[in-house]
Amino acid sequence: MTAGGTGGTGGTGRLLGELGPGTRRVVYGEPTPAELAAELALMIRVDRAHLVMLAERGLIQATAAARLLRCIDELAAGQFAALRSRPAPRGLYLMYEGYLIERLGPEVGGVLQSGRSRNDLKATITLLRLREWLLDFAEQAVRLEAILLSRARAYARVLMPAYTHFQAAMPVSYGYYLLGVALAVGREIDALAASSAGLTSCPLGASAVAGTDLPIDPARTARLLGFTAPARHAIDAVASRDVPLRLLACAASLAVVLSRLGTDLQLWSTAEFGFIEFPDRLVGGSSAMPQKRNAFLLEHVKAKPGHVTGAWAAAAGMMTAAPFTNSIEVGTEAMAAVWPGLEAARQSVLLTQVLVSGARPNDERMRQRAEDSFTTATWLANQLVRRGVPFRTAHHMVGDAVRQAVAAGSTRLADFGPPGWLDGIELDGTKLADLDLPDVMRAHAYGGGPGAFDGTLDEALAGWAAHRRWQQDWQAATRAADADLAAAATKVTETPAEPA
Repeated sequence: MTAGGTGGTGGTGRLLGELGPGTRRVVYGEPTPAELAAELALMIRVDRAHLVMLAERGLIQATAAARLLRCIDELAAGQFAALRSRPAPRGLYLMYEGYLIERLGPEVGGVLQSGRSRNDLKATITLLRLREWLLDFAEQAVRLEAILLSRARAYARVLMPAYTHFQAAMPVSYGYYLLGVALAVGREIDALAASSAGLTSCPLGASAVAGTDLPIDPARTARLLGFTAPARHAIDAVASRDVPLRLLACAASLAVVLSRLGTDLQLWSTAEFGFIEFPDRLVGGSSAMPQKRNAFLLEHVKAKPGHVTGAWAAAAGMMTAAPFTNSIEVGTEAMAAVWPGLEAARQSVLLTQVLVSGARPNDERMRQRAEDSFTTATWLANQLVRRGVPFRTAHHMVGDAVRQAVAAGSTRLADFGPPGWLDGIELDGTKLADLDLPDVMRAHAYGGGPGAFDGTLDEALAGWAAHRRWQQDWQAATRAADADLAAAATKVTETPAEPA
């Protein structure tokens, strides 16, 4: 069949030529069978909803819709093998539509695109693909949040120093540290949930750029595809790709948080710190140095934000100054940069799950470092403040005592400073000389300190439960829409064939 016909080459009636093989590979690529099947699976999901709606509205014969649906189902059942070797000089959709026309004739195969365009079809497929990513990514992010919170509770009493500027600062616990990371992850999930609101409006029905004069029912196709509403404005529906940019930004922000966690865990797992140990399954060896245990997975976590933020910058750069309508720069080139970035963020979350789960703190080493690093110094200064000493004076007194203790090779501040300067200082009836460092840690109960751990953990657990409900509700709604679409398509498919 010639390029100008109605068959598989996808002629338009006006254009008789087609791209050469080399140019075609540049523009459309050479998708693998798996990539072809993944894209076509989304395309036929939209087609099924569109055909149901067209038949229900009487815009095409129910028998034509039934034959198309059966043919589409056969293609899907065969993993689209019939399409793998077909030329696609004008893209995947027209190649696929050409196959339907060849199989069923133009009177049936040629009605599929009634009331729509590749523009709104592509925009809809993009949102469906984003939704698939989001449902998986949100599930994994919420699971990571749960892992962080469970480890926070398990290690709530594993004493360690908190660090500022890589220097031991104040007494906290490893669980308290993980709780802080969990709270940050929870906020990123909140941002993800807020950004996901952009996935609720279905572009299908916007057609090429200005809707259509055919009396279609965009609300019906929106519901069948799991959206809550149709698009309100056709140009916006086909022109905009702010939703993937926003989701990518949220994913990047979460990846940045995890990279900072990775930096701490890698530092603390060194022999010089010895705070954290990973099981053999989570470390690598050296090809040359037999003694090495490299926590190399953390380096992947630390690097992943580069992929995600780079993808955002690339996609935003391609969209910049593009006309506000359907355009290749926005819908094709920019989106090609988005998907690898989203996948990199997903990988970051998956790696962090196993690393946080597998990390084991060295209680003794952590506690010893907290005790040897004068982490009670600020608490002592505050005790002098309670006795009426101005804070700056108290700060100077304790700092001078630290200097003397370091010079003497001691860690007991009570043995230094002016005579009697710490007399009478106690905590809950326990004298300074008998105080245990965890008691000092628990005294930091204000301003979100570790002494308020239990209440903060309860709030974080409530936030996790809300995140889990959001993620599960969205998954349930999507499954329900899929079931509705299957039932509606089955009803149309069972339309009796017209007598010969």
